Amino acid sequence: MQKDGIIISNASNLYIVEDIKTNEIIKCNARGKFKEQGLTLAVGDYVEYEVIDEEKNEGVIDTIKDRKNYIKRPKMANLTQIIFVVSMKQPKPDLLMLDKQLAFAELNNIKPVICLNKIDLVDEESVNKIEKTYSEIGYKIFKTNANEKIGVDDLKDILDRNITAFSGNSGVGKSTLINDIFDDEITKSGLISEKNQRGKNTTTSTYLYKINENTYLADTPGFSTFDIGEIASEDLYKYFIEFVKPSENCEFVGCTHIKEENCGIKEAVQEGKISNERYDRFCKIYLDLKERENRRW
Repeated sequence: MQKDGIIISNASNLYIVEDIKTNEIIKCNARGKFKEQGLTLAVGDYVEYEVIDEEKNEGVIDTIKDRKNYIKRPKMANLTQIIFVVSMKQPKPDLLMLDKQLAFAELNNIKPVICLNKIDLVDEESVNKIEKTYSEIGYKIFKTNANEKIGVDDLKDILDRNITAFSGNSGVGKSTLINDIFDDEITKSGLISEKNQRGKNTTTSTYLYKINENTYLADTPGFSTFDIGEIASEDLYKYFIEFVKPSENCEFVGCTHIKEENCGIKEAVQEGKISNERYDRFCKIYLDLKERENRRW
C-alpha cells in the first residue's frame, strides 16, 4: 500500500522517511527508475513509499511529488524559508555573501530572513546600521545573542509551518541557534579559530528536525559556499529587489546598471533611495558573474 512521507535524511542512498500521517520513521531505498530517469532524491522531498518489511521497518520509495524548489548543493527540496545568519564579530559580517544569498533566495522563491547574531560583541550603532539597510528593503530582521538565548524565542515563532534552513559562514552561530530553538544539544557547534577568526564547520550531512506538525528545521552544511552562477549577469538586478522599480527609469534597453548614463538604479543610489554600499556589492557580484560567463566562451 502506498503511503505519504517526507525524506528527513539521506546517507549513502539510504533514505530516512517520516510518514506524514503516523510520524513513523522508515528506512527506504529508491526504485531503480529514478536513476534511469536521471532523478535525484533530496532531503525535503515529499514522496510516496511502500513498506516491504514491517519487522525491520524498511520500505522503498516509488514516487517523488512535485517540488516547490530544488537546490543542488547542498541537495534539498521544498525549502520555504532560509534564515541567513550574520555574525557581528568573530567572524566579522560578510555582507557580500549575504547579498549573494538573498539573490539566491529570491531566484528560488524562498522567503529570506536575516538574523544578526553575536550582537553583544559590538556597539549598538553597528547592529542598527545593518538592520536599517535591510529592513528598509523589506527584509525581516532578528537580532540575537545565541550564547545567552537572547532573541531566540522571536526567531522560533517564524518557523511555524515552514521547512527552514539556516545559512551563513562557519562560526556565525547557526548550530548554537538551532540548539537554542530545540533547547537540546542536537548538533555540534562550529568552532572559531582564534588564530584566523574563521569557523570550522563540523556539520557534515543534512537532516530535517521536526519541531511540530508541518514544521521542520534543516541542519545542513554547504549553504555558505553555494554559488549563484545560474543567475545571468544581466538578470542580477532582478534579485536585488529594491533595484527592480528604479530600473524602469533606465534610458537604455539592456542597461547593465554599471557604466551607462541615465540609469534609474544609479540615480536611485545618488538620491539615497538605494544603499550605496549594497550597490557597490551588486557591482562586484555582477562583474564576477560577467567574468565567469566570458570564460565559458
